[in-house]
Amino acid sequence: MNIRDAQPDELEGWDARTVEAPGGHVYQSRAWAAHRERSGWQPRFLVDDAGGRALALTRRWPLVGGGSAYVPRGPGPVGDATGAEALAARLIAIGDTLAADGIDVVAADPEVPDAATGFRQAIEAAGFHPIEEIQPSRHRISLPLAERTEDDVFAGISKSTRQRIRKAEDTVEFVARYDARVGPDGPGPGFETLDERPEAALDRFYDILLQTGERLHFTFGPREPFVAWWRAALEAGHLVYLEAWGMRGLPIAGLILYRHGGRLSTVHSGDDPEERNETPGAMHLLRWRAIQLAIREGHSEMDLGGVDVAGARSEPQEGDPLYGLFQHKQSFGGQWLALTGAHERVFDPRGYKIGRLAGRAARLVSR
Repeated sequence: MNIRDAQPDELEGWDARTVEAPGGHVYQSRAWAAHRERSGWQPRFLVDDAGGRALALTRRWPLVGGGSAYVPRGPGPVGDATGAEALAARLIAIGDTLAADGIDVVAADPEVPDAATGFRQAIEAAGFHPIEEIQPSRHRISLPLAERTEDDVFAGISKSTRQRIRKAEDTVEFVARYDARVGPDGPGPGFETLDERPEAALDRFYDILLQTGERLHFTFGPREPFVAWWRAALEAGHLVYLEAWGMRGLPIAGLILYRHGGRLSTVHSGDDPEERNETPGAMHLLRWRAIQLAIREGHSEMDLGGVDVAGARSEPQEGDPLYGLFQHKQSFGGQWLALTGAHERVFDPRGYKIGRLAGRAARLVSR
């Protein structure tokens, strides 16, 4: 398989092939490439001779030459088992191409189901080996939606969660939808739009996210790059932000979603701890509104996000820190979907070792 850089006309329809196609991902988008370029990565838009597309991010080691590459949630969409085998061949060819350009190590983490025939075996036979995840989760909770109505899906939600949703519909004043794809007919039943800049709402959500992280022992990076990316993804139509407002006239919970690959994906969620007791079902309502939106847009899956235990990356068990969140997502009818996970291939072990040392030294100097 031959790999080359995309021509200008091929970039025009890039997102349609890498993001919106079944199995695509926002991290293969032009918006993500531009965002990462601002922090020092160099995007490579790659095309194979079968028409496949993949975004690779490269970074040169300081002073010593060589470099590393990451194919974020790629290389490209994957469907059935045959697609998984083609994806493996594409990843192997991309690695060889980047290595020929002086890259010492290539990492990738396509969201390939672990049961997909041939993918893991093919890439590991070519020299890729498993690594710890680059993104927060390896696996996800998946809610199938194909050919299901809202009533069908709601009936499959646990009784206690249905009760919380119904109660929250009385105690939550409204759910605001921030979405570049809201049409002239409005945001749809169950949603409202507010006359304010989306970045103001996203900035508010960052504060809620910090509070949630402190409670659940998560950490987040600086505000500016987080909010800048959310804003860029929203403007590109890849991101939806849902915000629940309480009876006191203040936002109490938020949910960020990616629209890609025939699904809506949960990215971040959080609520105000002080409002939790008064509106305990706010997050339940937001997740239900997200599911309704996914059904109305014709998506085949609601991705409820990952809850796997770091390190082991296993399904949470009672007593694990994320077991409560796991149960919460399962209560919507979600199913544990095991994915292959992140892999990397080291082409030049010596260059990789020297490059990592050079990078570490450069960071220490910059501090």
